[in-house]
Amino acid sequence: MSVEARPWVLHVDLDQFIAAVEVLRRPELAGKPVIVGGRGDPTERAVVSTASYEAREFGVGSGMPLRIAARKVPDAIILPVDAPAYTAASEEVMATLRSMPGAVVQVLGWDEAFVGVTTDDPEAYARDIQREVLERTRLHCSVGIGDTLVRAKNATDFGKPRGVFRLTAENWLDGMGSKPTVALWGIGSKISKRLAALGIHTVDDLVRADVDVLAAEFGPKMGPWYRRLGRGDGTNVVDDSPWVPRGHGRETTFQQNLVDRTDIEKAARELLDQVLADVAAEGRPVVGVGLKVRYAPFITKTFVHKVAETFDRDTVIAETMKLVDRIEPGRPIRLLGVRAEMAMPDDAREGHTPTRSGW
Repeated sequence: MSVEARPWVLHVDLDQFIAAVEVLRRPELAGKPVIVGGRGDPTERAVVSTASYEAREFGVGSGMPLRIAARKVPDAIILPVDAPAYTAASEEVMATLRSMPGAVVQVLGWDEAFVGVTTDDPEAYARDIQREVLERTRLHCSVGIGDTLVRAKNATDFGKPRGVFRLTAENWLDGMGSKPTVALWGIGSKISKRLAALGIHTVDDLVRADVDVLAAEFGPKMGPWYRRLGRGDGTNVVDDSPWVPRGHGRETTFQQNLVDRTDIEKAARELLDQVLADVAAEGRPVVGVGLKVRYAPFITKTFVHKVAETFDRDTVIAETMKLVDRIEPGRPIRLLGVRAEMAMPDDAREGHTPTRSGW
């Protein structure tokens, strides 16, 4: 009996993307532990952007301080971040995906995208994607197949590296039920800890959770939404409309801690100059400001503040500096970041940025 074609969501995720791009440029690095981060100097304050699988075997992961990563893998090759090279490689991959027959492509970032397609054999289509991407870019990818965006996204983890895996309503809990809630796309460490405090540790626990308890903890909208997330439910519509940023932010890590108030305010204003230039290019009013502070040794605080819609530069600066006043006096600062949120245009798709965090 023939199988009818039906809509599917495919999540394409490039394997160790940044490291793979570096290996293409330096073939002698193949099979070696490669770490990319900062300016490639582990004596400086910076974090790991990505690591090759060989480095990951030693416990190196994205976001780890570069000096700790270097300590874990003393013989690692540590390279500086080269954003233009990764952007160029990413654009070539996305062009390849868009060239696939019947594909609707929703880009999520440098190294991943959803592909919507109607087919009677999603596995064969996924393998076609892998072949085309490898042939045109020499990069490998994994593909998750799902009947919703959530299930496709989580399916990719089962297929890595270079594999294909399908998660649907039929086998979702078989694959995901015993996993911790943090494994779900859309649940980070903070939410998973709050769920654990309610006795909800696994995806199975979340599916069986009392919706009233979840609503009491997370609110009448988010509480039930987390339980639906536990089931892998959600939309199966892949939207290729251009991504519209909700805001712009800039941050910097200081090689020497800042303590003096004058230095802190100067650094905040310099970051604001960059953010305001980014916002001006968008042509949309600012509706909120934010401040990120990382105290030494590694404690991060984030402050946000809504403002009345404004295009006025001085108003945005003044509102941001109010947040700077909340920094604890005399406490050493290793990182500072500022952000401006903008009003969304009327034609921006609803829920357009669920996977784009402000920081």
